Amino acid sequence: MGSCFSSEGGNESRKESAERPQITPDETAASEMDVNLNTTNADSISNHGMERLIHGQSFTYGELYAATGGFSDDRFLGEGGFGQVYRGVLDNSQEVAIKILNLQGNQGDREFITEASVLSKLHHTNLVKLIGCCQDGDQRLLVYEYMPLGSLKSHLHDLSPDKKPLDWNTRIKILVGAAKGLQHLHVNVDPPVINRDVKSENILLGDGYHPKLSDFGLAKMGPTGDDTHISTRVMGTLGYCAPDYLESGKLTVQSDIYSFGVVMLEVITGQKVIDDSRAKPERNIVEWAIPKINKKDFPKLADPVLNGQYHMRSLFRALTVAALCVDRTANRRPDITAVVDALTQISESRSSRKRWSSRLQSSVGSSASTEPRIEDWNQAKDQGEGS
Repeated sequence: MGSCFSSEGGNESRKESAERPQITPDETAASEMDVNLNTTNADSISNHGMERLIHGQSFTYGELYAATGGFSDDRFLGEGGFGQVYRGVLDNSQEVAIKILNLQGNQGDREFITEASVLSKLHHTNLVKLIGCCQDGDQRLLVYEYMPLGSLKSHLHDLSPDKKPLDWNTRIKILVGAAKGLQHLHVNVDPPVINRDVKSENILLGDGYHPKLSDFGLAKMGPTGDDTHISTRVMGTLGYCAPDYLESGKLTVQSDIYSFGVVMLEVITGQKVIDDSRAKPERNIVEWAIPKINKKDFPKLADPVLNGQYHMRSLFRALTVAALCVDRTANRRPDITAVVDALTQISESRSSRKRWSSRLQSSVGSSASTEPRIEDWNQAKDQGEGS
């Protein structure tokens, strides 16, 4: 529900409040976050206890009520699985986003503790900053930095007529930053953190379209030692969940890679992830895009609002990376560092084809696949060399 952190595209609305299509409840969403808390007793954690849990400011409900003008409608930013989000102004004049738990929700306590613990322990320029929290009586609220440009989703699908669509370079810049946030979770944290809800709605944009990942309520600690996965009930958002995770409940960092590949397709094409207006076999963006990539029908995949304002070579490369990420077989997907490297090189547009190709290909092994491979980019590259 990252879109809720700003008024930009902000009527992503109350009617979508029940959306965050969660596939099924997960009873252990927070238990492995190394916070030494039993989430089933979350209602007994006092504000003082939460202060020990997270390294942030502790607020009373009254302070946050005042900061939002009594949670007034004109401060409402949006709503997701956790609850409603409002724009607030603290006593020190700092503008913030305040997320208030839906007391009727099934997942709220666990998500509240998970998100608070994850964001208090992990700090990165591409992760949204948690400022503090409130656990006052039965009220639970989280306070974040305010992201003035809203969510990536709002810029792709809910842009008001007076706003300009994202240009190609800005789209790639956003993807690079979001990938770096995911790289921090997967590589710099031990054991790795699996986000489980990577989607355009949860990528927030600050000044200069600086992206930050948000919404860590479903996060899980990744496998350790010789383990290759963790087994868990399936949760996430339809269209973004990896098919192997959906089918088996076996969660790995590659589940996030698939979700990020879906975001890439969304950003490149401007298509919705699930679109009932498309023919039934193509309602899912992956099923719609991959046949076109296989046919090397690259220009037809670019978002029409770009009006051809992109380098054909960059389009080919970006589509190739996206296709590798959404491979149905988890171990054929690239790791996040290879994705960051490839996207950075697309952004800089000055690296050699050979070096780029070999680095990304090495991360996915030599398994044969009917999905698009780096070689497809090599064959198509000469077409766009002068574009």
